[in-house]
Amino acid sequence: MARKVVDEPSEDLVESAKRDRAERRGPFARVALFIRQVINELKKVVTPTRRELISFTGVVLVFVVIMMGIIYGLDYGFGWLVSWVFGNGSYFG
Repeated sequence: MARKVVDEPSEDLVESAKRDRAERRGPFARVALFIRQVINELKKVVTPTRRELISFTGVVLVFVVIMMGIIYGLDYGFGWLVSWVFGNGSYFG
């Protein structure tokens, strides 16, 4: 299983951000700081194992199929209701 890491900023990052805020930097220095912070955050990313990936994919596919069924049912029901109220009732026949 993937290791679990609490998503909290490290003390180094917080101190660095406070120090950088105190010093007014130019636009290029701010971009460089942003890129360094992005790289530090990307180092914390943990890729899922094959088993987790298959499990997550299955959950997503089941959820999508269920949502498709709900939307289809609502569409069919509202179509029938609108046809019955405003039309001649021949929406499905």
